[in-house]
Amino acid sequence: MSDDEQGFSAEERAAMKETAAERRAQAKRAKAADKEAADLQDVLDRIAEMPDDDRALAERVHAIVGRVAPGLAARTWYGMPAYTKEGKVVCFFKPAGKFKSRYATLGFEDAAALDEGAMWTTSLAILAIGDAEEERIAELIARAAS
Repeated sequence: MSDDEQGFSAEERAAMKETAAERRAQAKRAKAADKEAADLQDVLDRIAEMPDDDRALAERVHAIVGRVAPGLAARTWYGMPAYTKEGKVVCFFKPAGKFKSRYATLGFEDAAALDEGAMWTTSLAILAIGDAEEERIAELIARAAS
């Protein structure tokens, strides 16, 4: 039987297989993008629900992360805004109101690349973010994400 009698040539069948693979890959990327968008919206919603003081700090931290470590993905972690690399939490913002603490916390998890010898920072208490604090937070987040 010739290719004409079978319906499709070997090249046409190969092209159809490639098209199907491309569509599967596109669907997978769209699903991942939808999840990232949903995760980001969850973070933004959690920040919006915070009391004013915590919300102002969380918004600043969120903006700093987006500026200095755009490769980190936002998601909630134990109900708090968190930022991940390859699915692992690098850093998170714990609002003071969550556990009725006197300060908010910027914390770093094991995936953060902050190692400095035998001891290094894993969390910072935050009462306000001025220029000096923003610079320090930006430096830590950039290092943590590297």
